[in-house]
Amino acid sequence: MQGKLQPQRQMRRAAAAAAVAVDPQLLAGAVEAAIASRSPRLGRAAHARALRLLVPALPPFICAHLVNLYSKLDLPGAAAAALAADPSPTVVSYTAFISGAAQHARPLQALSAFAAMLRLGLRPNDFTFPSAFKAAAAASAPAAPAVGPQVHALALRFGYLPDDAFVSCAALDMYFKTGRLALARRLFDEMPNRNVVSWNAVMTNAVLDGRPLETVDAYFGLRGTSGMPNVVSVCAFFNACAGMTYLFLGEQFHGFVAKCGFDKDVSVSNSMVDFYGKCRCVGKARVVFDGMGVRNSVSWCSMVVAYAQNGAEEEAFLVYLGARRAGEEPTDFMVSSVLTTCAGLLGLDLGRALHAVAVRSCIDANIFVASALVDMYGKCGGVRDAEQVFFEMPQRNLVTWNAMIGGYAHIGDAWNALAVFDEMIMGRETAPNYITLVNVLTACSRGGLTMEGYELFQTMKQRFGIEPRIEHYACVVDLLGRAGMEERAYEIIQGMPMRPSISVWGALLGGCKMHGKTELGRIAAEKLFELDPRDSGNHVLLSNMLASAGRWAEATDIRKEMKNVGIKKDPGRSWITWKNVVHVFQAKDTTHEMNSEIQALLAKLKGQMQAAGYMPDTQYALYDLEEEEKESEVFQHSEKLALAFGLICIPPGVPIRIMKNLRICVDCHRAFKFISGIVGREIIVRDNNMFHHFKDYECSCKDYW
Repeated sequence: MQGKLQPQRQMRRAAAAAAVAVDPQLLAGAVEAAIASRSPRLGRAAHARALRLLVPALPPFICAHLVNLYSKLDLPGAAAAALAADPSPTVVSYTAFISGAAQHARPLQALSAFAAMLRLGLRPNDFTFPSAFKAAAAASAPAAPAVGPQVHALALRFGYLPDDAFVSCAALDMYFKTGRLALARRLFDEMPNRNVVSWNAVMTNAVLDGRPLETVDAYFGLRGTSGMPNVVSVCAFFNACAGMTYLFLGEQFHGFVAKCGFDKDVSVSNSMVDFYGKCRCVGKARVVFDGMGVRNSVSWCSMVVAYAQNGAEEEAFLVYLGARRAGEEPTDFMVSSVLTTCAGLLGLDLGRALHAVAVRSCIDANIFVASALVDMYGKCGGVRDAEQVFFEMPQRNLVTWNAMIGGYAHIGDAWNALAVFDEMIMGRETAPNYITLVNVLTACSRGGLTMEGYELFQTMKQRFGIEPRIEHYACVVDLLGRAGMEERAYEIIQGMPMRPSISVWGALLGGCKMHGKTELGRIAAEKLFELDPRDSGNHVLLSNMLASAGRWAEATDIRKEMKNVGIKKDPGRSWITWKNVVHVFQAKDTTHEMNSEIQALLAKLKGQMQAAGYMPDTQYALYDLEEEEKESEVFQHSEKLALAFGLICIPPGVPIRIMKNLRICVDCHRAFKFISGIVGREIIVRDNNMFHHFKDYECSCKDYW
């Protein structure tokens, strides 16, 4: 706090002295104090006093100070007015203006001022050129490719290139950022004095452009010239190792960094946390994080992301809470990162709480935060909330569009998914990528739009230049399998240019089970057994398919084979959250403290459902049981137990949300439709495939899942 007050005290003392004796130097000191304190109010007060006391005109050096003040405080109108008011502007005034415009993302204004300075016959200096190069690098095409070489030619003409390392590095950075790699490398090769800044320009731009191997090569080039890296070099190297997931190289470099003392720098430690997180070593990332003497917002965000990238969403959320307890204010990057953990946890209530944090912090309109909100709501089944955020966004990026389409896909709303996709295409501002098409194909598959999805798959390369990947093949096999076109799906699998994956054969097996294509289903199952012999789900799916076809002996043989080789069926589990406590249920579970109330309610619901026309679906129950026993078996499924608990505890009007680790069975799906109408409640079930919204005797999937 003392450090923040010091510039203000200097400003007041300088202003007080200026009131007694009109000394331009004191007024200049007041302006500099305003810059140091980042205070426009104090700066304008100094400007007003200068206009009042220094009549009839301000001295040129005071004008230069004022241009510098408004440029550094990002007040472009005031800066331009101060420059225009200078009767004899100097290169110092113009350089201050150009530098401020370039640093605050106004490259065209900076380049315009640079041209005006040249027209006045003023000679740019070694501070002017770096700012001009920065503006040329940031200017949008077609200006940048033309302007950058022109500024380069002027720097050569005035003798700053190639000898001035400061100007040379700025030119080098410009060529990298405008994509003219050949010119950048040529300039680098011609530099007589390469310092660490020039090597850093090569390294950092290579990382940003997705060329991590070049970063590593440049680092060793620096060391080969006996150059000593600095913090920027070290961070770039760790970023390159993270990009290539070179764990061994990064670990060796960590030892060098610790030996040289660079690990004490917060930026280096942040880079190491990010590196270990991307290399799937979240434990080592945590060791680095815990050993940091000083942390900033990036430190906390890096640790959150490291956990989130490694499937440890709960730990990620705990780190976020630790950041808030440590006094860190929520930033756009922090909130958007934590929102991804809520999506992974399916934590709708946590996500809504973070949405409130974003609104209070005035960052909910940020495109990254808003996109994360759309993604979180879509993955948590809150598609209406996702729609509200999506349609209120002033601008959207590719992540936003993909998140909204994916949200519709999660609930099987194919028509709305296609409508958003068509809007994205017609806008022509954002081109779809392979994830976009995966989401659209998934929506078509789950929503029953077979022809639309198949046509998109057939034309995706021609229309969008996107070569079908394994994910697209899995989607189209699922699409055709659900529609009863398993033979066509099998033909597509046979013609795939890559080896079919587990997801592809699994999609075919699911379709065969759905439509009773037992022979083709056996082929798919055998392929799955080869790829993943220990997966119980494939064995169970084949067994159920055979049982559905009445081939009970073969189904029993599959179950016996599983037992003989030690493959255990994953038990069906469902969980429901109430008052911040997660209640987990298994089939035929009687251990819950409210079991008697749950069983009483299920018995009551069973009678009401049967009166309304419900008939249990027992085709997958054990064949050696009596029909009455089969009905009792299916009525003790985990999702029914969880639903009964929710109906007892959760107040009317509040949707009941149930998560299940397996796919919801046919009988539970049918029962939940009846129960939603009988009790007048909205029931939302998230199984391992999609969301089901039950309301008024209907499901959002329209019985196509």
